[in-house]
Amino acid sequence: MEKLKLDDFTKYKFLSGLKFSPNGSKLAFILHEMDVEENKYLSNIHIYDLENKAFTKLTSSNTAKSFVFKDENTLLFPDMRDKKDKERKEKGEDFTLYYEISLRGGEASKAFEIPLIVSKLELIDEDRYLLLAEYNHRKPNLEGLSQEEKQKTLKEFEEEKDYIVIDEIPYWANGAGFTNKTRRRAYIYNIKDKKLKAITDVFTNVDFIKLNRDKTKLLLITNSFTDKMQLKEDLYLYDIEKDTLEKISHLDHFSYGFADFVGDSIIFTGTDMAQYGVNENPKIYLMDQNRRVKELLPVDFDLSLWNSVGTDCRFGASNQIKLDGDYLYFITTEYGNAHLNRIDMEGNTEKLTRVKGSVDGFDVHDGKIIFIGFRDLKLQELYELNDGEEVQLSNFNEWVLKERKLSQPERLTFTTKEGISIEGWVMKPVDFEEGKKYPAILNIHGGPKTVYGEIFFHEMQYWANEGYVVFFCNPRGSDGRGNEFADIRGKYGTIDYEDIMNFTDLVLEKYPFIDGERVGVTGGSYGGFMTNWIIGHTNRFKAAVSQRSISNWISNFGTTDIGYFFVEDQQSATPWTDAEKLWWHSPMKYADKVQTPTLFIHSDEDFRCWIVEAYQMFTSLKYNGVEARLVIFKGENHDLSRSGRPKQRIRRLKEITQWFDKYLKIED
Repeated sequence: MEKLKLDDFTKYKFLSGLKFSPNGSKLAFILHEMDVEENKYLSNIHIYDLENKAFTKLTSSNTAKSFVFKDENTLLFPDMRDKKDKERKEKGEDFTLYYEISLRGGEASKAFEIPLIVSKLELIDEDRYLLLAEYNHRKPNLEGLSQEEKQKTLKEFEEEKDYIVIDEIPYWANGAGFTNKTRRRAYIYNIKDKKLKAITDVFTNVDFIKLNRDKTKLLLITNSFTDKMQLKEDLYLYDIEKDTLEKISHLDHFSYGFADFVGDSIIFTGTDMAQYGVNENPKIYLMDQNRRVKELLPVDFDLSLWNSVGTDCRFGASNQIKLDGDYLYFITTEYGNAHLNRIDMEGNTEKLTRVKGSVDGFDVHDGKIIFIGFRDLKLQELYELNDGEEVQLSNFNEWVLKERKLSQPERLTFTTKEGISIEGWVMKPVDFEEGKKYPAILNIHGGPKTVYGEIFFHEMQYWANEGYVVFFCNPRGSDGRGNEFADIRGKYGTIDYEDIMNFTDLVLEKYPFIDGERVGVTGGSYGGFMTNWIIGHTNRFKAAVSQRSISNWISNFGTTDIGYFFVEDQQSATPWTDAEKLWWHSPMKYADKVQTPTLFIHSDEDFRCWIVEAYQMFTSLKYNGVEARLVIFKGENHDLSRSGRPKQRIRRLKEITQWFDKYLKIED
């Protein structure tokens, strides 16, 4: 077996978006691969035939990132193949082309065109489709114009592209750019007469839609605003035939996440955020036909309803929650694992998976479950779940276990002075030798409400192959342990820092082969904040790498796409109510104490933690005579390490590894 290579991640396969066909005989999903030479991802639809237990690659355009079943043997998917269509798009014309392809084989053919940028499409009947699409107040309306008129209008609009007008917050979003006056609207489109019917107004953003079984009614989760987006959503019911939109929100201030029809009732998830703020775990509710609401989950059920187990080996989105028959199926994060669960309409819950690892996404049809999962040290594969027994269906990434050396994480726990158990792991270097001293890297997760687990994490496996001990933990503030454990509002840099440092002490005590003089620290997002915080409060680490970090909560308030509500919620202050508190929790305040050589990794289109956070901390270290380096990745955003372009991801990992090699490794 060979050692894991830095760029091996470019050979991994990533799975997403799995869906059963209407009668459940087939399963479609997206398989993503990397093309390093072209520096992009290749995405194609694959089919799994449950009867024949066979996989088929359905598309080959490499750009099929979503799809919808038209019927049992036909798929619709958005694509852009013709040169003329690409030229139209490059000139600024907004439209989405849908192609049709038979599951029996053959070439895809154009089905219809919608004059909007569509993000979601659902079939109502033979002629009508429900869709979510982008609407911007300032973009010209091209509907009904001739091609010549369209070009003239677009040319006039082109002159405005040298200006960005902002008159509301939020005004940008990570991965989306400037979003001022942009909304996701719901429409019904008739492909026969090419007519668009808007369901929601121009100031309403639609976060979620769900049709009922007979395609006559629709649930919408929306957020309407001008000037300043509020931290709440509303639930609406739309009658398609009557063309009536009714607000059915059960509370004035509530964050809805999911909704579906159960007979005459509605099941939904959400939270009023009253006790634990924006990160409060949602509950599951049932609303009857008289709009009376009851809570379904047991009182002691205190888990998030999603997967927050970290890895750098995912691409694309998948189902986290779905109604099937009389059960709502949903994923929860529990300690370092993500499990699939279900609940009936009486509130009886059942955990369906017991194996350690991560259920990344799933689909269910008449009780039959197939999911995308990480198991042991395997990368993503498809699994069928039958009465608690898991059967692996695919072998897309099997070569990694067979051909590469890997390190198995070893679980390590300690109890805080308050009596709280903290969980973490240690990865020994591959080809470990007794009696040899090794350098080590502490890795800190983002969030803070996410978790590390025992699943495959490429960068950490690579460092273990390069002769490093790698260790990581889930301090207070992490997910998977309930609201109280995750609640560090107003406490950033205190109890979480204490937990991480105590875990570091324990690792050095239990693993004496670690050279305590050669330990580095890194992390991204919240982990980048914590890296910045650590180097300002201790000199025990000989090198640091701060990625997509926060250094100043005051500047972060006015720049991040979630700042004006996230900072106030998480730090219990604004620049006007308590600027001193924000400054006290800012790593910048302690930058003059730093002595640790630090590399900063940041993307110039990261609007979650804007690049000024890295500029400020880097400048502070340089000003105070500390060895520092800043690497800026152009055209990348907050998700560089997970979904950035292949060459940029290679360069990122190379920069980090070389920095640690420089300061932590001893020359032979």
